[in-house]
Amino acid sequence: MSSAATAQHRRSFWLKQLHQWHWISAALSLIGMLLFSITGITLNHAGQIEAEPVVVSRKATLPADLIADLARGPVEGKRPLPLKLQHWLDKAVGTDIAGREAEWSDAEVYVALARPGGDAWLSIDRETGAVEHEKTTRGAVSLLNDLHKGRNTGKAWAWFIDIFAAATIVFTITGLILLQFHARARPLTWPLVAAGLAAPVILVILFVHL
Repeated sequence: MSSAATAQHRRSFWLKQLHQWHWISAALSLIGMLLFSITGITLNHAGQIEAEPVVVSRKATLPADLIADLARGPVEGKRPLPLKLQHWLDKAVGTDIAGREAEWSDAEVYVALARPGGDAWLSIDRETGAVEHEKTTRGAVSLLNDLHKGRNTGKAWAWFIDIFAAATIVFTITGLILLQFHARARPLTWPLVAAGLAAPVILVILFVHL
C-alpha cells in the first residue's frame, strides 16, 4: 500500500471515529444544551421576569406519644427526626423530610427544606407539639433557573450536570477536530472560530469590571 493510500486510510479511520463520538455526544447532550441555553437567557433577565411567590402554610399538633419522643431527643445539635415522626408529619402537613437533618434546641426542632424554585421550612415546639410548616413556590422559571445553577437539587441532579458537561466537552472537542479536517474546503472555518473566541474576550476587557 502506497504512503498516500495509507494516509487516506488513516484519515478515513479517524473521520469515522470522530463522527461516531460527535453524534453520540450530541445525542446525549442535545436536550441538556437546549435547557441550559434557555435558562441562561432567563437567568440573564431574572430581574425582568416577574414571579409571584405562592406561600402555603399548614399547622398541626403532635399527639402525646410523639411529643414524648421529642423529649427524648438531644437538647441541641443536628440529627434527623425519628422515623415515626417523619411519617406522621408527611401525612399531617404534607412534607417529606426523609434524610433531612433537623436543628435541635431545648425549645424547638427546626428543619430547613430548601428546594429548587422555592423554599420551605418546618418548626416543632418541643413543649406543646405545635407544628408549623411553610412552603414557598416561585414558579416554573425560578425552578428552571435553580436547576441551571444546581441550587438545592440533590446529588442525582449534580451527577446529571457532571455527565452532561462531560458529553458536551466531547461534543465540542470532536467538533473542533472535525473543523480541522474540513477546514481546507471551508475557508471561513478558522476566521469564524477566531471570532467566537475574540468576541467574549473583547467584551470582558471593555465592558466587564473585574
